[in-house]
Amino acid sequence: MGDLEIRTAVAEDIPVIVGMLADDPLGARRESPDDLAPYLSALGRISTDPNQRLVVAVREGQVVGTLQLTIVPGLSRCGATRSIIEGVRVHADERGSGLGTRFIEWAIEESRRQNCRLVQLTSDSTRTDAHRFYERLGFEASHIGFKLQL
Repeated sequence: MGDLEIRTAVAEDIPVIVGMLADDPLGARRESPDDLAPYLSALGRISTDPNQRLVVAVREGQVVGTLQLTIVPGLSRCGATRSIIEGVRVHADERGSGLGTRFIEWAIEESRRQNCRLVQLTSDSTRTDAHRFYERLGFEASHIGFKLQL
């Protein structure tokens, strides 16, 4: 895994990132790889927010994974800062290679570097393999999440 680079995503990465987001039954219903304009607009907003990091994992010049890390200052837990890991995707060819573990470990270390006291993430209730993966990395399914579509 020494040949892996984790770097900030750029506009040229968007087609591959969106392709990975759409490459499963859930993503296929909610992503639109044929129209990249909203994704490029979102990248612009993410790139100018100092509490956001959209990163990609690159191996041999190819984007093979992505995730977004958000730093959230807060009052609860004695004013603790937390991070949220979102939009984790690993290219189908890389699944089972250890890339996901390395990627999440990078996000945890970056969270420590940002003085976070808690790392949190959500995973769709149907993604049982992902749940086992996160539990193996030490995450606990301690809460029930709620979403409201707007």
